[in-house]
This record gives sequence, structure tokens and C-alpha cells, in this order.
Amino acid sequence: MSANIETFPGTSLSQADFDEGKILTTHWRPKLDYGWDAGVAISRYLAELKNGCIIGTKCRRCRRIVVPPRMVCEWCWEPTDEWVYLEDTGIVNTFSTCYILWDASRVKEPQLPAVIEIDGASKGAGILHLLDEVDPKDVRIGMKVKAVWKPAEERTGSITDIKYFKPVESNGTIQRPVQVAPSEI
Repeated sequence: MSANIETFPGTSLSQADFDEGKILTTHWRPKLDYGWDAGVAISRYLAELKNGCIIGTKCRRCRRIVVPPRMVCEWCWEPTDEWVYLEDTGIVNTFSTCYILWDASRVKEPQLPAVIEIDGASKGAGILHLLDEVDPKDVRIGMKVKAVWKPAEERTGSITDIKYFKPVESNGTIQRPVQVAPSEI
């Protein structure tokens, strides 16, 4: 439709108009201070990560233990007001081998993001984190892993206080994956 318009209404501008100051412009740097509240459950979770602990919440009705913690059970809508300390071990629920990072840059050595079902939490409850100290070809669903923490003085109360998860070794060998039947997934 615009192909049928011979002249557009308004005043044409050129780069020279801007360069010669004929056009009023302003340069402004906005002050964009903001606050973000993590809420009761995640605030406590992050504080416990800084202390080197993983914590979840337990639903008093269905008895589910979830991590990261939340204040209401999304299965039965009951308050989850019981805090439960969990292990810093778990199993790989799912994973990916990524040769492209979050900024779309390519890497030669892949990152290994995985959902880790944390020991002590209910089946299916886990956190997304990275795997390391393992050959990507050796990663398997059901593989037992353990958190590798930053030194206490470097922790800030962030999920990155856990550097990554690594395979659990037993007698000098990597613990092989647990066999999971398709009906259990």
C-alpha cells in the first residue's frame, strides 16, 4: 500500500540537519534503580546455599519434599511450612550436551546442564545445574552426583555457590547409572 504514496506527510530530515543542530535532541541517562525480593522460600534457600546447605520444604498434606523450596504445594495447594535439610548429592534426571553458550557463542568443550534430583527430596524434585569432572560421553540419566561447593569465603548466597555437580566415585571408579524402567520416569 505504501508503494502507492508519492509523498509522505511531514518534514524530511537529513543527517546534516542533525549535525548542524537544526533538530532538537537530548541525551539522557535514566536512573533505573530497582529492588527485587526473592520471597520467604527462595531467600532462605539462598541463605542456606551460602552456608553450604541445600534446603527444601515439606507439604504437610501430601508429604512431598520439594527443592527449590516453595511456600505452597502446587499439587494440593497446602502450605509447605516445614523446612528440610537435604543432601548435596543426587541423580541426573535429564541433561544436555551444549556446544553453544547462553550468548550464542560456540565452545569446543561442551557445557553439561542437568536437572539433578536431590537426595532426600521427592522423586522429580531437583535443580538445574552444571555437571563437570566427567567426560560428556559418560553422562547418563540416573548417574549419582555430588555438589562441588565454592570455598565458604567466596559464597554469596547464589545458586552458583555450588560450582557444579560431579560423579560420585566408589572405590576409585565412577558410580554407574541406576537402571530406570520407562514406567518409573
